[in-house]
Amino acid sequence: MGICWSVQSRSPVDHRNRSTAANPNNQSGSFQFSVGLSNKRLIQNGNSTSLGHSSHSGGIGRFFGPSSSNTYSTGNNTSTSFWGTENSQASGVRDEDERGQILDVVDLREFTVAELKAATKNFKDDTVIGEGGFGKVYKGLIRGEGLTIAIKKLNSGSKQGIVEWKSELTFLGRLSHPNLVKLLGFGRQDSELFLVYEFMPRGSMDNHLFGRGANVRPLSWDTRLRIMIGAARGLHFLHSLENPIIYRDFKPSNILLDLTYTPRLSDFGLAKSVTSPDQSHVSTNVVGTHGYAAPEYVAKGHLYVKSDVYGFGIFLVELLTGKRISDIKHLCEKTSLRDWMRRNLLNRGIIRSNMDAKLEGKYPSNLALQIAQLALKCIQTEPKVRPSMKEVVERLEQIEAANDKPADNRKRVNSSRVVQQHGRPDGS
Repeated sequence: MGICWSVQSRSPVDHRNRSTAANPNNQSGSFQFSVGLSNKRLIQNGNSTSLGHSSHSGGIGRFFGPSSSNTYSTGNNTSTSFWGTENSQASGVRDEDERGQILDVVDLREFTVAELKAATKNFKDDTVIGEGGFGKVYKGLIRGEGLTIAIKKLNSGSKQGIVEWKSELTFLGRLSHPNLVKLLGFGRQDSELFLVYEFMPRGSMDNHLFGRGANVRPLSWDTRLRIMIGAARGLHFLHSLENPIIYRDFKPSNILLDLTYTPRLSDFGLAKSVTSPDQSHVSTNVVGTHGYAAPEYVAKGHLYVKSDVYGFGIFLVELLTGKRISDIKHLCEKTSLRDWMRRNLLNRGIIRSNMDAKLEGKYPSNLALQIAQLALKCIQTEPKVRPSMKEVVERLEQIEAANDKPADNRKRVNSSRVVQQHGRPDGS
């Protein structure tokens, strides 16, 4: 399986009328595109050589650049590209730190294999920090720059590797949001493919929820609530694009945490784009993770934006209970997960016995009940009756506001005591 690259130096010549269509004879799963390279970075703008069409079967008509049928202009803020118009709700001018954006310019670094080998001590086993369908993930350090990175290396036996590699470049190469992991660049040499990301020092949610050992620190209620909201915002951003993106593999192991426990969605290898929130993508090859996949997808291969909402609901259940969904379903025996939740999480008298013991009872039971109610809405069998991720974010923010009130009250009480003792709020 080969990858054909056409590398050209950047020049003032306008390449926008150049044909970048995929090779129609390409039947092997490989793809072709042209890039403009400057200082080992992949950069796309209105005057540089564009990337051509991807042969990805997920309905993605192209990678980043313009084609004969899809034009892109950075001068008038309009676009008829795969990503939709630049004045759309999700991609207009906005505060990236809060809402995210679709980048006008793709700026990805091409790492040499020599750089990646040096960063990982030739991919030593003790630098492995994870493994997935794509292959192993390594922690690396670009010493001259002091840059810590995470590197996905394609497993030669991986069936989904080439597709995932292209999908990651397609989506993360253009999306910027505080709750999406940042793709720094890529690498390739012959049949070896690499993806390079910012390193997430706190690891995955899976490890924090279900891991054991001295290095695993229990997550407090407030931290869990912030993680719920951040992860929900990441999904909402994907769903709010003019051509919504279905993430398709929402689960704790794909949620990474930075130093401040801010969640970042990672692994876009299974992501799909649709033209509207109500459109169904029909797949004959159902992929994903058992327990998190929505019933309409498992049973009939129908994939909707709200299929992601189902996975998020399962995530809420795991955050409350500290149990894997596979273990919870084992407890359900012959009843449904929804019935189990009604009896065990929506019952005020029983919910405490089913909450994660690592919380040590330090959480407001009324708010835990509200999150359980939200989770139940998310995992309804019929996709249409599930809330949108916009509604989920709004509900979680309401719960967070209620969660903050007791702390505010305590501050007011403490301030009042200081005034009584010292005559002034600052104690001077």
